[in-house]
Amino acid sequence: MGDSGKLEASIDRLLNEEKQMRLAENVSGTRKAATEILQLCFEAKDWKLLNEQILNLSKKRGQLKQAVQSMVQQAMQYIDQTPDIETKIELIKTLNNVSAGKIYVEIERARLTRKLAKIKEEQGQIAEAADLMQEVAVETFGAMAKTEKIAFILEQVRLCLDRQDYVRAQILSRKINPRVFDADTKKDKKKPKEGENIVEEAPADIPTLLELKRIYYELMIRYYSHNNEYLEICRSYKAIYDIPSVKETPEQWIPVLRKICWFLVLAPHDPMQSSLLNATLEDKNLSEIPDFKMLLKQVVTMEVIQWTALWNKYMGEFEKEKSLVGGSLGDKAGEDLKLRIIEHNILVVSKYYSRITLKRLAELLCLSIEEAEKYLSEMVVSKALIAKIDRPSGIVCFQVAKDSNEILNSWAVNLEKLLDLVEKSCHQIHKETMVHKAVLRS
Repeated sequence: MGDSGKLEASIDRLLNEEKQMRLAENVSGTRKAATEILQLCFEAKDWKLLNEQILNLSKKRGQLKQAVQSMVQQAMQYIDQTPDIETKIELIKTLNNVSAGKIYVEIERARLTRKLAKIKEEQGQIAEAADLMQEVAVETFGAMAKTEKIAFILEQVRLCLDRQDYVRAQILSRKINPRVFDADTKKDKKKPKEGENIVEEAPADIPTLLELKRIYYELMIRYYSHNNEYLEICRSYKAIYDIPSVKETPEQWIPVLRKICWFLVLAPHDPMQSSLLNATLEDKNLSEIPDFKMLLKQVVTMEVIQWTALWNKYMGEFEKEKSLVGGSLGDKAGEDLKLRIIEHNILVVSKYYSRITLKRLAELLCLSIEEAEKYLSEMVVSKALIAKIDRPSGIVCFQVAKDSNEILNSWAVNLEKLLDLVEKSCHQIHKETMVHKAVLRS
């Protein structure tokens, strides 16, 4: 009883002192008195009184911003020393209430929200944790360090992916410009000009920019895997592969390069895929995994690939991916790989044939006539190929029907070339004649 009486007396004395300092607008004195009150409550381990005093002091008439800021910062240090999880949550909620709507403690509010979300996640309440995190828009905080902002947004994205809210995850991920990861962190930081916000240093537990880059692309791989967007997954792995720390050790870059090769083959044929494919083939590190170099060369070469032979050769490597970085290639990866090989073979046939029977096409693709027609039709619908099928006669025509203007233009070009040749020939004949006459005269 005596200890609690002494505590109350000390707090009353400090409250009177805080009032005098506050009314006199003495910043350092008000700050000192307010933080001492919190320190007394903490030392007495009276957590209920601590919460009451934080709320009481923050609501005082004409309370100074600096005092509220100091109180919130000091109380945040006590969070990890609370005796149980309920007390910790109560203290965080009190500090959240105090900092709500106050721009001068917005960074502290963001950090408190993140701590509370982590507790909720540990309790298995992922949806609540995600909702809590989404309440804070850190991209508008001018004083927060760039790395801390990125780390916070990435945490929002991760929680959305954990609750399978892919639409919101995509919206949040767009708040981060991937170019920010390529910024030179070694450059000297410019001193802020007068009137500019002073950017705070990021806490020690925040990862570096390159570590955040890897986390960002790993989360994007999770997002793109949901819709089997193989080319985007490949580009994400390529970005991870280009991180200097990954390229230093073969144990790190070999699994990533394997994934790049697999997803390049799985991606539908288009100019971006073709460009990435050729760029990867030029990579010297690819010689360390010769089987994958051979796989990419087969896809690039305009020759028919036998599916059964390819699958028998690479089935072991395909299954091995489950135990490597990034896990399996996806539930539909096996079916999609077969589909890409069939599409490749149809494109090869279209390069060499202008007309071909469906029966012969099916033989080249090692499929039945119905399957060959189905895959060919799908490629025509997706505009990957131009073809027409004459079903009664069973003939596929890969030639593009030209309109009258195109035919006339081609004739005009051919005539122009012919006339140029005639003119050059006449010139040469005239030249030879002149030379011959000159020789005869001499």
